[in-house]
Amino acid sequence: MAEKKRSFSDEELQDLVSSTDSGARAPRNRYVALLISGIALLWSLFQLWIAEPQFWFAGTADFMRIIGSDQTRPMHLTFALLLAFLAYPAFKSSPRHYVPVFDWILAITAAASAFYVFWFAREISNTARRARLIQWEVDWNILGWQIDTIYPQVIVGCVGLVLLLEASRRALGPALTIVGGAFLAYSYFGTGWLIPELIEHSGRSFSGIINTQWYDTNVGVFGIPLGVSTAFVFLFVLFGSLLDKAGAGNYFIKLAFAGLGHLRGGPAKAAVVGSGMTGLISGSSIANVVTTGTFTIPLMKRVGFTSEKAGAVEVASSVNGQIMPPVMGAAAFLMVEFVGISYLEVIKHAFIPAVISYIALIYIVHLEALKNDMPALGASRSLLQMFLKIFAGFAVAGVVFWGVIAGVGLLRDVAPAISEPVLLVVVLALYLAAIWVSAGRDDLEMDDPKSKDIKLPVMNEVFPTGLHFLLPILILVWFLMVERQSPAKSAFYAVSMMLFIIVTQRPLKAMFRQGGAILDETKAGFRDLIEGLIAGARNMIGIGVATAAAGIIVGTVTRTPIGTELAGLVEQLSFGHLFLMLVLVGVFSLILGLGLPTTANYIVVSSLMASVVVSLGAQEGLIVPLIAAHLFVFYFGIMADVTPPVGLASFAAAAVSGGDPIRTGFTAFFYSLRTVALPFLFIYNPALILYGIDLGTTEGLLQAGFVFVTATFAMLLFAAATQGYFLAPSYRLESAALLLVAFTFFVPNFWLDRVQPAFESHPPTSFEQVLERADPGDEIRLVLRGPDFTTGAERSLHIAHIIEGDGTGAERLEATGLLLIPEGDRMLMEEPMFGSPFDSEMQGFDFYDFDTPVELVSVQSEADRLPAQLFYIPALLLLALVVVLQRRRQTKPAF
Repeated sequence: MAEKKRSFSDEELQDLVSSTDSGARAPRNRYVALLISGIALLWSLFQLWIAEPQFWFAGTADFMRIIGSDQTRPMHLTFALLLAFLAYPAFKSSPRHYVPVFDWILAITAAASAFYVFWFAREISNTARRARLIQWEVDWNILGWQIDTIYPQVIVGCVGLVLLLEASRRALGPALTIVGGAFLAYSYFGTGWLIPELIEHSGRSFSGIINTQWYDTNVGVFGIPLGVSTAFVFLFVLFGSLLDKAGAGNYFIKLAFAGLGHLRGGPAKAAVVGSGMTGLISGSSIANVVTTGTFTIPLMKRVGFTSEKAGAVEVASSVNGQIMPPVMGAAAFLMVEFVGISYLEVIKHAFIPAVISYIALIYIVHLEALKNDMPALGASRSLLQMFLKIFAGFAVAGVVFWGVIAGVGLLRDVAPAISEPVLLVVVLALYLAAIWVSAGRDDLEMDDPKSKDIKLPVMNEVFPTGLHFLLPILILVWFLMVERQSPAKSAFYAVSMMLFIIVTQRPLKAMFRQGGAILDETKAGFRDLIEGLIAGARNMIGIGVATAAAGIIVGTVTRTPIGTELAGLVEQLSFGHLFLMLVLVGVFSLILGLGLPTTANYIVVSSLMASVVVSLGAQEGLIVPLIAAHLFVFYFGIMADVTPPVGLASFAAAAVSGGDPIRTGFTAFFYSLRTVALPFLFIYNPALILYGIDLGTTEGLLQAGFVFVTATFAMLLFAAATQGYFLAPSYRLESAALLLVAFTFFVPNFWLDRVQPAFESHPPTSFEQVLERADPGDEIRLVLRGPDFTTGAERSLHIAHIIEGDGTGAERLEATGLLLIPEGDRMLMEEPMFGSPFDSEMQGFDFYDFDTPVELVSVQSEADRLPAQLFYIPALLLLALVVVLQRRRQTKPAF
């Protein structure tokens, strides 16, 4: 007998979101509820202060002094821990309507442990970070134990670590707590029957572990992950919360339905686009599912989607919201620190995979509608026309944007002294004009998706009502992409605009409508502001705790051999093949992601595996950019929210649809195969992430446009192949042919490499002559061989070197920092000069093994060969054959 399924009520869905994102506890005691809200409000205000204003007021008062990361990070964690124990019950059976006394004790103790690091930051910098401890001489006798000296820093750090792991268990589930505890145990013991011989070490002292994990701002709890959470992530989460509170979420959903609702399977297409836009608001895939899914899933079911497929579409689109620039998940900000590039570069590399992934998902939904002959809501429209309109809209917006850039540049050249005030007045005028236009229309109301009569919104009616919501997003994009400001500063200005909007939009509308109660609307605006600030802080609890707890793993990897040795184990399991190792890393990410949030999963796997992907690729002769390895891990971490048996986003969607969560998860995974395939593709073809393409030149822009068009075409064919439907239901051979065509368009170099080698080899003794003949911008590869520093086994390595500027061969050789020793036909090498381009890449070699020296085996220069795009011709002919075969069976329009 089939199990009876049910849809959850709105209250149950909100409880599901709060229990995972902001804490499920809602005390009935008014004073306790106000205290929790007040702490959250103070956290938001503190984060806004450290983001920028402290620099304006520095020196005016002692309490306005500038504080550094050694104090901001502990204060950030103080708020997170205090709220974690107050907002998250210990167990499902624990009371939610009041805070037990024990939780008060834990909250205060945990917060005090982090606050200790804030308050005694200067003393700690002079002791713990120099491996010295503050000690107190005492004369205590406790149960026969004579204690003469206590170390307060060790006690505080120990208590803090234990309570941090407990907070992570409450907020995120047991997985991160177990992993963090296991890493701490491994760090201390080093050896034991549970620890494989490969990663054994002598063990670290208890005080040494506490010093590393609780008092070091480079690694450990207060290291880079928590620093990113403090400096960047909080502001972006707050930005999203304020947008949502202002009403932007409903506006984006209405826009999506106005543009796509009339197409076949329109509600599903609108769910994809709406979820992509609400990704600006929510960094949580679960909140995204519930926010958009409560409206889109019932409508998808109405046009013919099953409960599981409707939920799966929502899951696939909501989870991908974390990869959509310009506002990506917290892991994107961590990439800035881990990879050492700007956030703008991260956006550049993530843009094409994210966009084509969403386009492909829209197409997948379209194919589902065709396969099942689903009707449209209202008069049917063409998908192709919709794509053309979107393209035209983007083209017009791009021209306007470039015009604004030119205008601002001209203003700054002509009148630099008054340019900033003029721009501020222009932004204010645009805002007032947008509010005036919005006030001329009724405010958007939330629709009831269960209503019998569905009236799809009209774009001309919806679009003007929320123009002012686009201003802070444009400000964010402007400062990130045009002004090239830091993510923190860009987010601060965007949040500042949102603070102004949320306070003023209501009274301004009332004033323009000439009849509203301006005073009442002003009060309502300030209520929205306070509620938005509180919601932003509560949404940050889990992220703050997760980044701090994940820092334990980073600290252990840094101070023990597990990073290098585990990497060696993965290399052994993959038999030295990069593709097999990528599969293992992907599976590892999925398994860890069953219990870890995306951010923590990314921190753990990237710390262990990202550099291994790069190094093993170099051994195979494939130069893998570090950003590609990090994006690979990021994509698979996101997929963990989809994958059964845990897949929290799938469970949330099933709660809305009333479908089976496991089947929903498997269907969502099937829809997300494009997201699984993309990381492998851009590892082997980095052009897909625009690596090595200069967008500041006309040639670079044209190349990027070509990559985007071909990648989109290939991804649509991939989607058609995996769905088993193109112009008509596909036979297996036709699907295989479509996959082959898609692969050729994604990685044409694969076929060319089979025909012509990419590089021409030269003897190592001719290195200087090769450098002499090379032109600026040419790539030269060096093949090295020598003993591994860790294992002593001989290994090879390929290193890419881009020629920069003019010069003789001798001058270019000196610029590399390589120290070469000719010995007959061989070219031996000494350790490269410190800080030279090859210094970090060659650290894995043992230059002090005199029996087996490191040597330059060969020098490779780019070979003259046919353009790889020639293979598009046979691919297109194969596609034409599939089209001819399917046209005979086609019964309905393909678009």
